[in-house]
Amino acid sequence: MVILRALGPFQAISDGRPLDLGGQRQQAVLARLLVAGGRAIPVTTLIDELWPGRPPAQALSTIQGYVSRLRRALEPGRAPREEAGVLVSAPPGYALRAEVENVDAWHFEHLVKRDDGDDLAATLTRLDTALALWRGPALAEFGDLAWAQAEAQRLDDLRLIAVERRADAAVRLGRSAALIPDLEAHASAHPLREEAWRLLALALYRAGRQADALGALRRARDVLRDDLGLDLGPALQRLEQDILGQAPHLDGPVPPATVSAPRAAEVLRVVVADDQALVRAGLKMVLDSEQGLTLVAEAENGEQAIQQVHLVRPDVVLMDIQMPRLDGLAAARRILAETDPPKVIMMTTFGTDDNLYSALRAGVSGFVLKTSAPEQIIAAIRAAVAGDALIDPAVTTHLIAAFAGRHNPAAPGGLSDTEVDLVRLIARGFTNRQIAVTLAVDESEVAAEVTGLLKRLDLIDRAQLVVLAYETGLVSPGT
Repeated sequence: MVILRALGPFQAISDGRPLDLGGQRQQAVLARLLVAGGRAIPVTTLIDELWPGRPPAQALSTIQGYVSRLRRALEPGRAPREEAGVLVSAPPGYALRAEVENVDAWHFEHLVKRDDGDDLAATLTRLDTALALWRGPALAEFGDLAWAQAEAQRLDDLRLIAVERRADAAVRLGRSAALIPDLEAHASAHPLREEAWRLLALALYRAGRQADALGALRRARDVLRDDLGLDLGPALQRLEQDILGQAPHLDGPVPPATVSAPRAAEVLRVVVADDQALVRAGLKMVLDSEQGLTLVAEAENGEQAIQQVHLVRPDVVLMDIQMPRLDGLAAARRILAETDPPKVIMMTTFGTDDNLYSALRAGVSGFVLKTSAPEQIIAAIRAAVAGDALIDPAVTTHLIAAFAGRHNPAAPGGLSDTEVDLVRLIARGFTNRQIAVTLAVDESEVAAEVTGLLKRLDLIDRAQLVVLAYETGLVSPGT
C-alpha cells in the first residue's frame, strides 16, 4: 500500500519508508495527477502545465519516461506486462487511482466537507484528525507552476475553514478558555477573516473577559478600516452589541464536571511519543516490566500522538518535547484542550529546553529526563494519575534558574504561612508522601490541603501551582 503526501513535503510512503520519485519534474507529473483527484489528465495538458509556454521537442516521450519510472517506484513488485494499479493509463492521458485515506490531500478534504450534524464532539474529533494531516505548506516544491499555486491556495483556504469550524465546535462545547491563545494567533495571522475575530471575541466573552472581547472587535474594526475601508460586517456588529448588553444567548454551556471511574483491573494505559525508536523500545521494556502499566500505542511525532490519543484513550501520555512535524509542546496543548484528557508527562534530554515553562503553563503533569532511572519514570506516571506531579530535580533546577531575579514574595490569594510552606514544597518537586514526612502530618491531610489550594486558586493541577510559586517569587534560587 502506498501513502501519498502533499500537505507538506511531497512524498510517497510504502512500508513506512519514502520512495524515490526521481527529479522534481518527474514528481510534478504525480503531483498533477494527485491534484486532479482521480480524474484523467490528457498528456497534452500535462505537457502544457509542466512546461508552460516552452515544452521541449521530445515532451511526449519525456512524459512517458516519467510515467514508466514512477510506476516502477510506486509498484516495484508489478510484473512487466501487468497493468498498473496506481498510476493508470486513461486515454488520452493518465490518472491516479488510490483510496481516499491513502492520499492526505483527498482525505483532508473529505474530512472537512463531511457533516456530523449536531454532534459537536464528533465534529471536533473529525477536524482534529483532518488538521493533523498537515505537515507544512502544500505542494511547495512546485510553487513555480500555476496549477500547483492554485491548488495550494485552495487547500490552505480549506485548512482555515477547518480551523474555524473546529474552534466553533469547541466554543459551543464550552471549551473557550483553552482556545484563546490559538484563536489570538489565528486572527493575527489572518486579520481580514471576520470569522476569526468572531470566534476570538466569543471565546474571550465566555471565558469571563468581556473587556478583552470588545478589545478584539475594536482591533478587527481598525484592521478592516485601514486595509479595506470597511466597517465590521453585520455578524460582528451584532456580536459587539450583544456583548455590551451581556445578552443571555452568549452564555455558553458549562462543561459538566467529569469524574473518571476507576477501571476494575486498575491497569494504567500509556501512550509513548518519541521520534527515536530506541527510546520507545526502552520505555516499552520499562512499562512491560511494571505490574499495572500497559503500553497501548506508540507515536513518532506530535501528529501521531494526537491521533493515537483519539484512538486508544490512554490514561497517560509520555511525550518527548522535541519531535519533528509537530513538536511535543504543541501536541500536548491540543491533547489537554480536550474533554477529560489524559495526563501528559513531558520527556526531555538535558532538562534545559526553552519550552519547559510553556509546557507547565499548558497543564502538563510533570517532567522527566530520558536518562532517569526506570523507577523515576514509573513514579511520575503514578503520581500524574493520582493528581500529583513529579518534576525531575534537574529540570526543577533549570526552572528555578529561569526565574532568577524575580523577587515578589507576596503570597497569592492571601495564603497563610502554613499554606505558603506547602506551596514551596510542591514547587520543589515533593510528593504528598514526602511533604507528609517533612511536616510530620498525615498524607491524607496533605492531599486535602492541596486539593483545597487548587480549587481556591482556580488552578488545574499541581504543575500549575509550581508555575504560580515561581511567578510570585515564593520559590527563588537558593531557597
